[in-house]
Amino acid sequence: MTRADLIALTPEVLAALSNRGLVKRATREVDAGERPMLIEDTDGAVRAAYPDGVTVTLPPGGGGLAAACCSCPAPGVCRHLLAVVLTYQRTHAATTPSHAAAPDRPAAPHRQAAPDHAVGSGRDAEPRRDAEPGRDDAGAGGEPWLWSPGDVTDEELAAAIGAPALAAAQRRRRRGYTAVVHRPDAADPVPRVELPTGTVRFLVPRQIEYARGDAADDGGEAIALAVWACRAADREHPDRPEAQVRVGGAATVTDHPALDAAVTLAADVLLTGAAHLGSGVDARLAAVRRDLDAAGLRWPLLAVDDLAGQLEAYAARGARYRPETFADLLAELPARRRSVVNAGATPPERVLGTHEPAETPLRRVRLTGLGARVRCSGGEVGVDVVLAHPAAVSVLVLSRAYPVTDDGTPTGHELAGRRVTGATLGALATGNVVSESAVRSAAHRLRFAAGRLARTTVTPGTGEWSELPPGLLTGDPDALAAELAGRPPRLLRPRTAAESVRVLALGEVRAIGYAAGEQRLDATVTGADGGTATVTATHHAAAPGALDALAAALDGTHGRPRYVSGTVRRGADGLVVEPLAVVADAVVVPDLAPGAGDGRLAGAVDVRPDPVAAALGTASALLAQAAHTGLRHLAAGFPERLRTTAAGLAGVGLERCGSALSGLAGTLGADPGEPAVRAWVDAWIRLSVTAESR
Repeated sequence: MTRADLIALTPEVLAALSNRGLVKRATREVDAGERPMLIEDTDGAVRAAYPDGVTVTLPPGGGGLAAACCSCPAPGVCRHLLAVVLTYQRTHAATTPSHAAAPDRPAAPHRQAAPDHAVGSGRDAEPRRDAEPGRDDAGAGGEPWLWSPGDVTDEELAAAIGAPALAAAQRRRRRGYTAVVHRPDAADPVPRVELPTGTVRFLVPRQIEYARGDAADDGGEAIALAVWACRAADREHPDRPEAQVRVGGAATVTDHPALDAAVTLAADVLLTGAAHLGSGVDARLAAVRRDLDAAGLRWPLLAVDDLAGQLEAYAARGARYRPETFADLLAELPARRRSVVNAGATPPERVLGTHEPAETPLRRVRLTGLGARVRCSGGEVGVDVVLAHPAAVSVLVLSRAYPVTDDGTPTGHELAGRRVTGATLGALATGNVVSESAVRSAAHRLRFAAGRLARTTVTPGTGEWSELPPGLLTGDPDALAAELAGRPPRLLRPRTAAESVRVLALGEVRAIGYAAGEQRLDATVTGADGGTATVTATHHAAAPGALDALAAALDGTHGRPRYVSGTVRRGADGLVVEPLAVVADAVVVPDLAPGAGDGRLAGAVDVRPDPVAAALGTASALLAQAAHTGLRHLAAGFPERLRTTAAGLAGVGLERCGSALSGLAGTLGADPGEPAVRAWVDAWIRLSVTAESR
């Protein structure tokens, strides 16, 4: 009896179940002939014995590698167990068909929902069993990765995760939840489901015991929720590679008194203005924050937290206050409320962040440093270390802030030596992190919990980013720009840190130029798979050596540049990357690089006027000024300024944006009220979405 589940365990899956170092060590030992003696029982159990007396047992049935037993003292999946799997695979290699999909084979069409996937009353119906587990010809065209976890029955779920976990998941389903289902393809053959509490990956086709969630101690509940989400996606969106679904609960969520109170507060602040608010607003802010937290409305809560931070910064005359940021927050709250009331395309839970836990402890996690960003404001210098979480196809941010002292502002290079959890910020930004104490916030902020038994290790990174999943790594800037265009508006997206960080595999660097007046370095690069992008960075005092380091990394001083990580956005000429790190023969983090910024930057940037961007910027600044001053305190000539700006927008083809400003001008008077608030929000949303869509 051949164990199909053991045959299907690729090196990537084994690394996900243990770690890459153990897999490499076990592979070296097996290659060197240090193989255990295998005994295969008739019931499918595999037993192994090593010359030194270590024994391993892989029982048949469910449980995966977690059910295996090894006599060595190492916890979890050890190298002995990995070597048994590798030895078993090589023993059966001559008689077992390959399960690997050809990398150059085009992706097959997504699976269609089975005709008898009916909708039950209050729960999903059991799916039709199209193929037996372990069949080599499963999937369209014989592709074993073309399968859906939705085909797993509840009986199989109970056997894999246990009846108590299944019952807990059923209670959660009755309350309702949302999920994003990512179907497998030739480039990324592992189905995954994003849940509010974490990400679940189905590592081995049709072997539910090898499903793995990234949240610690969920007891298997997340696996059941992910399976049910896949069923819903198969039924409702059978052709989409990525599908947002709601499972169980009410179809819509519109009654949120806490959100209504937050929107009312934002309207009152807009009418009064930051410049005229007194301390009386503090109590209302605290009450709104408390009620939003109690209601589990995570994204509006974070918006109100930021709004409170902006008002505190203004009251203290701090540099963190920005009128544009302040205005954006005042518009975000009603925008999210409108989307919920009007039943937009995005599920309400995704707009409001309902059921998003404030923090989620992660199981043993492996992270890859993608660089760092240094920021300076409000009398402090902050460092944001950006780390890829490949297992969840996401990005986490570890933030630290340091005060500006009488000795001056510390630079990024000086802060790179500061230590966090036993490692320096510079090592975290470029290294490989393995942690048993990582905790992720709803906003994808990262912290390491303190504990005697929890361990975090950091090893130097070499920039081998080719193993990052397709959701984080791309070689086609044009395809990435198209992906960005398909996202919901920023005002409605989940409030996650570094949501737009990606890694671009580079083809070549065609040109590097410097705009002296703007202190900006621009480089035109190509992707490894074609297309062009612009890498751009602007000088700032907290990272004086950044531009010199970036130019050196891109012009080949450290070898041919192979990857660049950074925040990506769409620009007038295509994809724009604001870099975090460049990988050549070494990993270069510009913001943490040494130097005084006195290098000679050659080349020139062709600074072409962009009348559309200029018109949008002027209009946004004017609306931000209105929010700062307060709609009730605007000068008598302000409506005319709005009409003049509206004419400028219409002159560059943005008639609807101009109409929105003209409409606001018509609502302003001696005592503007709710119509003026609504018109201001309309105008800001129109400008924001237009700028983002360019």
